[in-house]
Amino acid sequence: MTDEWDVGRLDLGAYLRRIGHDADTAPTAKTLAALHRAHIDAIAFDNIDVVLGRGVAVDLDSVQAKLVQRRRGGYCYEHGVLFGAALQRLGYSVTRLLARVGGDGAHARARTHMTLRVETEAESWLADVGFGSGLLEPLPFAAGSPRTQGGWTYELARTGPRSWAVRERHGDDWVTLYGFDDEPQHAADVVMSNHFTSTFPTSPFVGQLIVVRKDDDSIRRLVGRRLVHVRPDLPTEERDLSDSEVADALRDVFGVTLASEELAELMAALPPG
Repeated sequence: MTDEWDVGRLDLGAYLRRIGHDADTAPTAKTLAALHRAHIDAIAFDNIDVVLGRGVAVDLDSVQAKLVQRRRGGYCYEHGVLFGAALQRLGYSVTRLLARVGGDGAHARARTHMTLRVETEAESWLADVGFGSGLLEPLPFAAGSPRTQGGWTYELARTGPRSWAVRERHGDDWVTLYGFDDEPQHAADVVMSNHFTSTFPTSPFVGQLIVVRKDDDSIRRLVGRRLVHVRPDLPTEERDLSDSEVADALRDVFGVTLASEELAELMAALPPG
């Protein structure tokens, strides 16, 4: 049977070098957590190509050319396609899933986020390297088991027979980041969801720059020209950036280096500073 995700086309060695992982690659829960963190540390979340009107291709060849060879960032579908392929090549069983962001409102949103179910030797895990401000490590498919990851606490809550929600603790409350049905998706489903997310006029990723890096201690977001720094139990810091400061932040804070012509094009697409 043809592999619809084309995982055999992945340059696994180049990917592992890109994320700086030179440790054990046996398909265990420990390795999965290490790979998850390494990927997030190395590859930023960004929607720059959407803002530039280039669109986003989610076939594996295009994704690895961009995120691995050109050392760029990407958004959820790109991260999910790449990470899923790498995990499969390493011997994990991987199921691609599509999720609805939010979930605390009155009406269900479209499925606009890609995440992964990964099987290890004894457990199933939700792995998600493409949410930007989400998980640092995978969560086990076990309801009622909160996990602290650095300064952040998450849980995977069952909301139906095959439905789950990823929740983050905010003070005394749990806030839903996204919900999903544990239902395998096809590559064609991801293509359609990506097309909607990257082109629909009211999509949050259309017409607005979003770049994110997260670690144990902080989340840094660049939304348009506004740089936001969030840390647990500390006031949020925000400020607007000039053109030169945007370029510096992309390079020094988010690890995103653009060619001079790309940077000029991006600055022209942003609201005036």
